[in-house]
Amino acid sequence: MTGFTVGVIGAGAVGQSVAALLVQERWCARLMIASRTQESATGLVTDLEDMREITRSLVRAEITPVAGMRTADAIVVCPRATFTNTATSDIRMAGLAANAPLIRSLAEQLSGYRGQVIVVTNPVDVLTRVFATTVGTAARVYGIGSSTDSARYRLALATHFSVPVDAVRGLVIGEHGDRAVICASTTTVNGRPAKVPLEYVRAQMSARPRQINAGIGRTRCGPAGAVLGALRRTLGLADGTEVLSVNHRGVWLGIPLQFTAGRPTVTLPALNPDEQRQFTAAQIKLATAYQQTLQGENAC
Repeated sequence: MTGFTVGVIGAGAVGQSVAALLVQERWCARLMIASRTQESATGLVTDLEDMREITRSLVRAEITPVAGMRTADAIVVCPRATFTNTATSDIRMAGLAANAPLIRSLAEQLSGYRGQVIVVTNPVDVLTRVFATTVGTAARVYGIGSSTDSARYRLALATHFSVPVDAVRGLVIGEHGDRAVICASTTTVNGRPAKVPLEYVRAQMSARPRQINAGIGRTRCGPAGAVLGALRRTLGLADGTEVLSVNHRGVWLGIPLQFTAGRPTVTLPALNPDEQRQFTAAQIKLATAYQQTLQGENAC
């Protein structure tokens, strides 16, 4: 199927990377770009026009106000409020107070939207819930984060066991943050149960984003790839499993979803008692954080 329209809200590092990937996708016909400033939106659209001409792409990019994206088949939400993150732990959650009002405002502008929404802005699990509960029940809203964590987990294990990444099967679920749950008990390497060095893989998963930030300022390509994978699944372009943040028993957090023709089915792995305890702790933390956004709204 071809001819999809995708809206991208946010012309920062991730928004730029997502838009550049989509220009090369044959199924995408039109990109709608919105940003905090007209200058940044214009700059990105102009850059994409150059790319379109050089690569002979047929994808058209144009500046569109957020409310004008109601006709899009899917919308990627990746803006970041202006704030300085000084946190040394629970770093992603530190953006909650600044980003929650922004995400809620965007969802209000899109109230009643009926397409697919992929949320990227951190803390992604809480903000996916903020967007979903504000925009209305017609939209199908997903957050990316645990998909990136799962990729980093498999990369770490592939290095540790000296095997190709394709030989590793394993998931990271729960919060995209300090309460991420490594599903070690169901992880396999070359089809066999693996003895996972948890301290090692946690250290590697934590080091990768720090290394990226130190080198280029902000993660962009990994999240953009996760967005592209989520779009292909949610729009029914490809079947397969994605670890996305969705509503699970009243709390939005990362869980594996098997997509068939765009329709998701929850496929949670079996958890051992310690993993289940961690998963429950993530649910409690994320539920509490969401309540904080409501208190902040009432205080305004």
